[in-house]
Amino acid sequence: MMVKKPLFPKRIRKIAGGFAFIEHRFLRKGFWESLSHIELLLYIFLVVVSDKNGLSYYGYDKICRILRVDADQYINARNRLLDKDLIGFDGRVFQCFPFRIVQ
Repeated sequence: MMVKKPLFPKRIRKIAGGFAFIEHRFLRKGFWESLSHIELLLYIFLVVVSDKNGLSYYGYDKICRILRVDADQYINARNRLLDKDLIGFDGRVFQCFPFRIVQ
């Protein structure tokens, strides 16, 4: 077994305030590779800004400004994330879902 040791022990990150979490299987099971750059950017953003229930209240104008994408890019990425069942959206609120592996 590999022994893991921090490179810089005095610079180990600490969780303070909010906390975002993405399961390792997001990468291992191919979800990362299945997303375009803008889909990935939007999904990671929504995970980072969501609350403990996965809810985010950011409006599209602010999302577009922060992510530096135009409205069409945002809408296309949002719709593809909806189609892939990674998020829910009611026109105002986003919810990030735990992802399912479809057999």
